[in-house]
Amino acid sequence: MKVLIVGNGAREHVIAERIAEEAELYAVMSKKNPAIARLSKKHWICNIENADEVKKVLQGESFDLGFSSPDATLAAGVSDVLSEFCSGVASPGKNASRIEWDKAYARNLMKNHSIPGLPGFAVVSSGEEARSFIKETGEVAVKPVGLTGGKGVRIMGEHLNGEEETIAYVNSLIEKDGSVVLEERLFGEEFTLQAFCDGEHVALMPPVQDHKRAFEQDKGPNTGGMGSYSTGENLPFLEQKDLEEGGDIIRKIIEVMKKEGNPFKGILYGQFMAMENGVKVIEFNARFGDPEAMNVVPLVKGSFVEIFQKMAEENLGSVEFDNSSTVVKYLVPEGYPGKSVKDAEVSVEEGTDAKIYYASVYEKEGKIFTTGSRSFGILGIAGNIEEAERIAEEGCKNSSGPMWHRKDIGTKELLEKRIKHMKELRG
Repeated sequence: MKVLIVGNGAREHVIAERIAEEAELYAVMSKKNPAIARLSKKHWICNIENADEVKKVLQGESFDLGFSSPDATLAAGVSDVLSEFCSGVASPGKNASRIEWDKAYARNLMKNHSIPGLPGFAVVSSGEEARSFIKETGEVAVKPVGLTGGKGVRIMGEHLNGEEETIAYVNSLIEKDGSVVLEERLFGEEFTLQAFCDGEHVALMPPVQDHKRAFEQDKGPNTGGMGSYSTGENLPFLEQKDLEEGGDIIRKIIEVMKKEGNPFKGILYGQFMAMENGVKVIEFNARFGDPEAMNVVPLVKGSFVEIFQKMAEENLGSVEFDNSSTVVKYLVPEGYPGKSVKDAEVSVEEGTDAKIYYASVYEKEGKIFTTGSRSFGILGIAGNIEEAERIAEEGCKNSSGPMWHRKDIGTKELLEKRIKHMKELRG
């Protein structure tokens, strides 16, 4: 089988690794990811966020299966282009991926179909409307309507001090996008639930907790994600009913999208907040999480390519996962996420039990250099979370160059903090 993947981050590296185990891999990348290039029979470099450029480089090619991964490629309609070159496509087209690239659409979809988990929200197009919603609601989360790489959301009381600072941020987003989404501020613990979807059927993956904040103890600005962990079938701070509620919401979204004539085929990612009285939806994404893909993709049992094929054919069956614990820690350049060190030589040596996934780096004369974004995803897999965290930490220590990471991800102290927080919320 000839399988084509679009994307070049650590998320795509872990997907490419599984595909290459059982099929001929081909890749279209914006920058050459050295690891994905080594796994591929052939690769092309172009602006992957431009569907016409992807179409141009693929002229004369044909594949059995295609998968476009990053959010901006989906919003650009790259999956739609892949359908011209691939017998089957396992990622959503532009219309279906709107669930991610248009937050107002996602919220109104939930509202119009009475899907549970919807926070109080408003789509506003002026500072006056925003001020009115804040007076009525209290502290809010401010969300750009479009894609921001996980870095655009700001919360009153955390990133924004007081009403005037919030209104100033709202106005800057309205000036850029014409409108902005405001939501009631949610208190609880976040978790990620991802699912394989074929337009009608859903196969849920193990839940994961991501860490957006740059620094230890969940301090600092939001990032694309500093790391994540999973503990098999559930997370230690969640109750079974939280997981069931999240799964039901994903199934309902798939059902209503089909009903509206916009079926979703690919990976649907639900970001949820477990609260004292149930689960609320923070957002939906139309692709694997990054870093969360590294937690779940290696645990898939059986043929990974076959699952993608069945998604494309609208014939998804059940999917089984190994019940291991996983911890991912991102090595990032010094200065990240502000003024990151660029073009610095870095490396991570093999030789530990950790798995190494190449993210935003480039290769020159056999050496690896930083681009300014996250550099390597380091994964530990084990029978328990303590051992998985130890393996990931050992992998991080086996690195050289100006990079750093959050040492607290997956540690006993941080897990106990999460558990204690949820117990306090639930009384």
